[in-house]
Amino acid sequence: QVQLVESGGGLVQAGGSLRLSCAASGSIFSINVMGWYRQAPGKQRELVAALASGGYTNYADSVKGRFTISRDNAKNMVYLSMNSMKPDDAAVYYCAAFGVRTRSGYDDYWGPGTQVTVSS
Repeated sequence: QVQLVESGGGLVQAGGSLRLSCAASGSIFSINVMGWYRQAPGKQRELVAALASGGYTNYADSVKGRFTISRDNAKNMVYLSMNSMKPDDAAVYYCAAFGVRTRSGYDDYWGPGTQVTVSS
């Protein structure tokens, strides 16, 4: 069974930095896309950043130039480095893995989320 677990969330001051990590565990052959989504109170869940196995990236316009996504395929981990954080960045951040190849086939998975709070 595949599980995703986020870590690194917490409280950060506006203008500060925070690094999120996500580990995918289980009998995994490969993962096509790993990414980060976030959801603030009263708002819909939105894509923050995604990284395909081939190196293609996709960022939300609101985080371009401030956030960086990276992954370690050997460890099945994905990271999100967040710099120059703003109060609008406060949200629950979710790790996602799409096109996860296991002995059973392909499937998508989501982590339980981690809270990021930004103080001003």
